[in-house]
Amino acid sequence: MRYNFSEMVDRRHTGSIKWDVRDNELPMWVADMDFRTAPEIVAAIKQKADTGIFGYEEVPAAYFEAVQHWYATEHDWAPNTDWMRFVTGVVPALSSAVRRISHLGDNVLIQAPVYNIFYNSILNNGRHVLSSDLVEENGTYSIDWTDLEAKLADPLTTMMILCNPHNPIGLIWQLADLKRLAELAAANHVTVFTDEIHGDITDPGYGYTPFAAVSDAAAMNSITAVSPSKTFNVAALHAATLIIPNENLRNQVDRGINSEELAEPNAFAIPGTIAAYTQGAEWVHELNATITANKQLLTKFVGKQLPKLHVIAGHATYLVWIDCHEITNDTKVLCDHIRQTTGLYISAGEVYGGDGHRCIRINVACPAERLEDGLNRLAKGVASFK
Repeated sequence: MRYNFSEMVDRRHTGSIKWDVRDNELPMWVADMDFRTAPEIVAAIKQKADTGIFGYEEVPAAYFEAVQHWYATEHDWAPNTDWMRFVTGVVPALSSAVRRISHLGDNVLIQAPVYNIFYNSILNNGRHVLSSDLVEENGTYSIDWTDLEAKLADPLTTMMILCNPHNPIGLIWQLADLKRLAELAAANHVTVFTDEIHGDITDPGYGYTPFAAVSDAAAMNSITAVSPSKTFNVAALHAATLIIPNENLRNQVDRGINSEELAEPNAFAIPGTIAAYTQGAEWVHELNATITANKQLLTKFVGKQLPKLHVIAGHATYLVWIDCHEITNDTKVLCDHIRQTTGLYISAGEVYGGDGHRCIRINVACPAERLEDGLNRLAKGVASFK
């Protein structure tokens, strides 16, 4: 490999949210990788820093062209740059869109178990969470189409948040499912906000399909949010892009992000993103091979050492979803016990809704040596759990 994904970077006492833990603890919870970002991004940021001037900046055409280039070359979709708007983050943009597209008291539909911050964006803005829970059977999650159709048809449902690929279960949505969902949403006048920040992180041979690329119905009734944040581990750059083909919808969202001051970049967001999207492909491909190997290591370890736990096979994200129902239906208690007895800090699934109360989520985006430490701690914690 050209890049080093085995370096054991010490992130303690660096201001890292993930690593704000005790000295004996090992955090494998929040979606934050322990790999240094692509050196091309670091070089671009250093070049910017060397100017010594950090005044107000506009977003140049080169930024949007870089986004277009990335999606054309990596995902076979070349969205028009006129459809794009810069924002300082996916979650702030989501909350803004909830306020602009739906109304107080409306339903915003999700598919639990799903990224827990979606709930905040809905509830904190006076809307109701309406979940069409995903159904798990034999280690695979799927849509309950009868339930989803009924909830999309509810007159109070005006917006849906799609996680594509799906966090926390690592599911890559199939083209047929996305097309059907798009048709149902359009027929029921439900606008789809699709969070696609995990789309670049897939197992080799398993690409994801951008929602807006599947059909005209999807494109004209959706807001797509993308960002280098998860892909390149640059969340603190605060750079994301909204892609909105429908002009009327784009104008509504545009008014929101501008009035709420979400459209002004910091000094490093633009050069960092341009470098990522124009020079970072090889780094991402090596990253994905590393993450896939780590997921395979975890799956093999759990199968051999922890037979009562069941890994949900997902081909996207660096987050692994594990069903623990054979030992508990309250994984918060389990995770607390594991942390107290071994120092391993992982995520209990209850916060993601649905059947999350019986599952845990583990972040495997770290050197294999660190992952092995975490797995040994996991085995020790589960063995002593009663």
